[in-house]
Amino acid sequence: MHNLTIDSDRLWRTILETSAFGATPDGGIRRLTLSPEDRQVRDWFRAQCEAIGCSVKVDTVGNMFATRPGRNEHALPIAMGSHLDTQPTGGKFDGVLGVLAGLEVLRTLHDADFETEHPLMLINWTNEEGARFAPAMLGSGVHAGVFDQAFADSRTDADDISFAEAIEKIGYRGETPLGETRFAAMFELHIEQGPVLEQEGLDIGIVTGVQAMRWYDLVITGQEAHAGSTPMDMRCDGLADAAAIILGTQAIARRLGGMATTGQLSIAAPSRNVVPGKLTMSLDLRHVTDTGLDVLEIEVADLIQKQCGDRAVLQTIWNSPAVYFNATCTETVRHAAEKLGASRREIVSGAGHDSVYISRVVPTAMIFIPCKEGLSHNHAESAEKTHCGLGAQILLEAVTSYLPCSEGKLISSS
Repeated sequence: MHNLTIDSDRLWRTILETSAFGATPDGGIRRLTLSPEDRQVRDWFRAQCEAIGCSVKVDTVGNMFATRPGRNEHALPIAMGSHLDTQPTGGKFDGVLGVLAGLEVLRTLHDADFETEHPLMLINWTNEEGARFAPAMLGSGVHAGVFDQAFADSRTDADDISFAEAIEKIGYRGETPLGETRFAAMFELHIEQGPVLEQEGLDIGIVTGVQAMRWYDLVITGQEAHAGSTPMDMRCDGLADAAAIILGTQAIARRLGGMATTGQLSIAAPSRNVVPGKLTMSLDLRHVTDTGLDVLEIEVADLIQKQCGDRAVLQTIWNSPAVYFNATCTETVRHAAEKLGASRREIVSGAGHDSVYISRVVPTAMIFIPCKEGLSHNHAESAEKTHCGLGAQILLEAVTSYLPCSEGKLISSS
């Protein structure tokens, strides 16, 4: 058995170091996909990986693959991965922890001159957040064949800048063909982004799957009118329709055990003394099961029809079915947590992650650590140094003890 130990202090320093790329005055990070800040952190990531002997390849949607050789040069790598992009109101841990913990694993192995049987790979997936270019998990989705190159390139941001334009501008249109980079399995470390682990006083979440998610755009057409001379009972107020739909959708979600969120709303021609006419709003629906999400969608569509009739158009822009992670990978995480004496529980992720799409093409598992008050997508997002270090140690144990074989059993590399 190896005695490799993660340097928690170094990992913490690295988290703070990378938080400078896109730092905001309130202590958070705004590092949108393919922005200048994203280019800065990508350049840093490449340099750090190459400094410890890894080769780095970039595919044509900007996914970055850093590989450390193993004893068996013909074996597929065991991968670790997450993302370095953030929300506009991002914090220091969402996504970035999984990449930096993977880097710390590679640094630990490098410092000890420890050779693994299989090569190890660390991946930075492009546009996981979907904050600039919808949908989310775009880079991992392209790698898994869910989306194609043309679809990715055609995505546009709020300023009508395309993904293709943005990736060329920052110089991260790589030469590695999509899907050419292969690996045997992937493990992703992440903050929970929810309150369960903290409330239960647990160290680790063994993630068994991810709930089903669907994103929609809803366009409501009302009628602009004068705010002072149009009687209340003669108005066709698009914003009032939207308010009724938002509140009604939340009530349906609570009753059905799902989730409903509107995070974007735009009035076509806003003015303080004009009754709102046409507007566009986002709708995010989630449920732990696909059938539960189907029911939620049906009831929400019925609510919209009753409120607006043919004045509303609901379009699905992203559909991610419920995910169940690989049992062998999950068991590897469980063994690692048990070995380290970490308190733990099984948990289903409420948020989407790159592992959702990667699980379609290779065995995949996730590790959660607690985050303060379950807060994420917020500048106040926080996690304890001890939990970050423990999560990274479990990640190290998992990738150095998991080896695929024809029987699907675990083989120790130590």
